[in-house]
Amino acid sequence: MGVPSLSAKVRNTITENGIFQPSETVLVGVSGGPDSLCLLMVLHGLSRELGLKLQVAHLNHGLRGQEAEADAALAAQVAARCGVPCTVGRCDVAAYRKRHKLSLEDAAREVRYAFFARLARSLGTRAVAVGHTADDQVETILIHWLRGAGMAGLRGMTPVQELTVIDRDAGERLDVRLARPLLDITRQETLEYCAQQGLSPRLDRSNLDLRYLRNRVRWQLIPALEAYNPNLRQTLLRAARSLALDYGYLSKLAQEAWPRIIQEADGLLCFSRHEWGCLHPSLQGHLLRLALARLWPGWQDFGWGHVAAALEAIRAQPPGTTIVLPHSLRLVVGYEDFVLGRKEAVESYWTRRQRQRADFPLLFAEEVAISCPGITRLPDSPWQLVARVQEAGEAQALAAFERGQDRLLARFDYALTGDRLVLRRRRPGDRFQPLGMKGTKKLQDYLVDAKVPRELRDYVPVIANPRQIIWVGGWRADGRVKPSEDTRMMLHLEFTKVPPA
Repeated sequence: MGVPSLSAKVRNTITENGIFQPSETVLVGVSGGPDSLCLLMVLHGLSRELGLKLQVAHLNHGLRGQEAEADAALAAQVAARCGVPCTVGRCDVAAYRKRHKLSLEDAAREVRYAFFARLARSLGTRAVAVGHTADDQVETILIHWLRGAGMAGLRGMTPVQELTVIDRDAGERLDVRLARPLLDITRQETLEYCAQQGLSPRLDRSNLDLRYLRNRVRWQLIPALEAYNPNLRQTLLRAARSLALDYGYLSKLAQEAWPRIIQEADGLLCFSRHEWGCLHPSLQGHLLRLALARLWPGWQDFGWGHVAAALEAIRAQPPGTTIVLPHSLRLVVGYEDFVLGRKEAVESYWTRRQRQRADFPLLFAEEVAISCPGITRLPDSPWQLVARVQEAGEAQALAAFERGQDRLLARFDYALTGDRLVLRRRRPGDRFQPLGMKGTKKLQDYLVDAKVPRELRDYVPVIANPRQIIWVGGWRADGRVKPSEDTRMMLHLEFTKVPPA
């Protein structure tokens, strides 16, 4: 049995991986180099058999002057030879890079893929084919390894990938299906194919610039490693295929676990900590990556460091811990669950959760004046504060003090508190003297020692007069305003539920 032709190898890659759909329009990215010219010619040869309609796209990045103009001319010329329409775009990658503080490589990739995605959308398709080869795969695997990637990165690129493209200038997210039909073809094979077809590919001199990591990997690292293993490329490709199979199996398990562990609502993912704890750590990491991909499909922006920090917080950090992730995503650890979502959605969720805690009053406004005597409603809450002032004989005052302070009821010497009282949230530097202590204590330290959940501390109602805190509502009164034998007027403060209408 003979060696399959390059065209046959590409056909096998396409059919085995379901890269294209019948009668589909495919946008082919052509730079003018050997890989993309080979891609165009092979797809053109297979288009009738596979039922594909082709369109060529070329982007001038505005970085290489006349050389870039010659690249565009060659792409258009070869497209015309194939009878395929060609669209040439132009952009200023250097300016885009400066605006968004990106590396030149990242800026060029973002701009290029955004161009492809917009053009594909205008053609009514999501299929974009690019000329990544087996050599590109080897370089990508090594780059991911250098950056400390896990299985998702070390499996390399996939033959077909659902990709969300970010256009920062337009503030747009564009979805494409990125196809890589040449992943089983080497760069040498594309050069030989172009020679057979009478094509003279363009040389991009930036591919020789050792300032770029990929070029250093290509021209320095790989030759050095091949001194240890002459079959390095085949070895890495074989390992990547094995990891891709394992990754696919883990993906299947994670998708099966999803409905048992995760609830979705309003752009938020809520995880059961109990069910999560039953998963193997490897599956936990995989499920978290799936969750990130659900919330931000361009999840390749999330490195292993982000995932590892989130996993560690879930495992070992106290409730209330927040992990800040790219693209305004937040992960917040709770007691029975943890949530992942956009910053605004997470904050809204915790507010709703806190308001649902029927056994404990919480204050969501910054400050509310207290009617004294009278009834003060806590905004957006089922609670109210009832204030009563009455005469107190010596025996009554002492009895009130000896009975102690109920969590929802406290009694004070009205002469010490006065009637200019407010309900407010805690402030930096707040101190008070907890009943039973001789000295003052920072309110922050008291709340920590009292094991008030971190996510609730900002909402604990503080009752204060112009001079001091008199009661940390529901927790502890200040001992300096307690009733004594000299008390003549008593202030009763009590949190009660608002009666049903």
